[in-house]
Amino acid sequence: MIFPLEQLVEFKDNIYEITVAASHRAYQMAKINDPEIAANYDKVVCVAAKQLFTKKVNYRIEEKK
Repeated sequence: MIFPLEQLVEFKDNIYEITVAASHRAYQMAKINDPEIAANYDKVVCVAAKQLFTKKVNYRIEEKK
């Protein structure tokens, strides 16, 4: 799989939010050596972005206190 550009272009919410979420998710996946990365032979950011766009993984914004 390559980076889901079509889904990125069609994304109607805040593009900055999903970009940051994909970056954080990619970091998490790399840190734990997620088997999905090896199984798909993809770059970790591509897998993380796909998970977010397909809603396999959700994100939320935490409010600073």
